[in-house]
Amino acid sequence: QFQLVESGGDLVQPGGSLRLACAASGIALDDYAIGWFRQAPGKERERVSCISSTSIGITYSDSVKGRFTVSRDNAKNTAYLQMNSLKPEDSAVYYCAASSTLPSYDRGDYVCPDFDVWGQGTQVTVSS
Repeated sequence: QFQLVESGGDLVQPGGSLRLACAASGIALDDYAIGWFRQAPGKERERVSCISSTSIGITYSDSVKGRFTVSRDNAKNTAYLQMNSLKPEDSAVYYCAASSTLPSYDRGDYVCPDFDVWGQGTQVTVSS
């Protein structure tokens, strides 16, 4: 059974860092694009970042660009989201998701696919 399990969420002070992990089981992750999303209470789910199966294609939302870094280690079947300079508004449940859709580009920019397999989420709280 294909599963994604997020880990690494925690309570951290503003300005701090966290690294989230998304571990896959039941599939070879190198066939899948990975997306990171977050949802805060009372807010819509927001896409944070996407990374293609080969790591060639990467996107970030404007709200995290320059602070977050997405990566993956296909040998470990795991993707990561390094979050630096955290702000209280980054507090949310963070989810990873996977898609087997082939990568596409629009004028050179990687286009995030639709995701169809989701993890259960991990809580990130940024507060002093």
